[in-house]
Amino acid sequence: MNEPGPQDFTPISRTRRVAAFSVHIFTATGAGVALIALLEAVREHWAAMFAWLGAALLIDALDGPIARRLDVVRVQPDWSGEVLDLVVDFVTYVFVPAYAIAASGMLLPLAAPLLGTGIVVSGALYFADRRMKAADNHFRGFPALWNVAAFYLFLLQLSPSLSSVLVVVLIALTFVPFHVIHPVRVTRLRGLTLSLIGIWAMLAIAVLISDFHVPVPVTIALCAIGLYVVASDSVIRLTRQTAA
Repeated sequence: MNEPGPQDFTPISRTRRVAAFSVHIFTATGAGVALIALLEAVREHWAAMFAWLGAALLIDALDGPIARRLDVVRVQPDWSGEVLDLVVDFVTYVFVPAYAIAASGMLLPLAAPLLGTGIVVSGALYFADRRMKAADNHFRGFPALWNVAAFYLFLLQLSPSLSSVLVVVLIALTFVPFHVIHPVRVTRLRGLTLSLIGIWAMLAIAVLISDFHVPVPVTIALCAIGLYVVASDSVIRLTRQTAA
């Protein structure tokens, strides 16, 4: 057994402990935001629901860097930020969007409750899968981004039959070991990826402000960026294999 190093005995001030715990509170706030989003969904205020889910996404993007900056794992060892993050992410990325998809009338009536259940079950299994991230930080399989999937379903307004088929496909892809870019942690083409994500965010805000009534070019741009995030790594790998 390794002996603890001198740094293990460094006193931690009360101020640092409070600051570190405040990061956990900030993360947990995402669950409260998810509840507000769900209340908006129950009222069928879909644009407002997505706005709140966007706020939860922003919290999720910020809490990790802040936690690492404040060394939360060492300063507050009795609280698991990883578990807390997974709990909040499941609610915001899976549960609330699953309700929206199932209750919005976009799916076939008989299929809606079954597919909503499928989203929640597959999402729970994905979050419990220790292989959900590959060694190169790509997501493995469809990364349970049902908030984004729901956004596209509302944006495209496809027929209930086609929307139902797409949901089935995404549920199946949860368990298929293809790679999807993590916008921040994947170093390859990170600058391009982050630039496109920034453009996507601005276009998405415009969509919500207009309550999903946007010009066709905006829809095309959003779909193109989404396709890049989902498929670019697979295309690069396939190209390399063909070249070899």
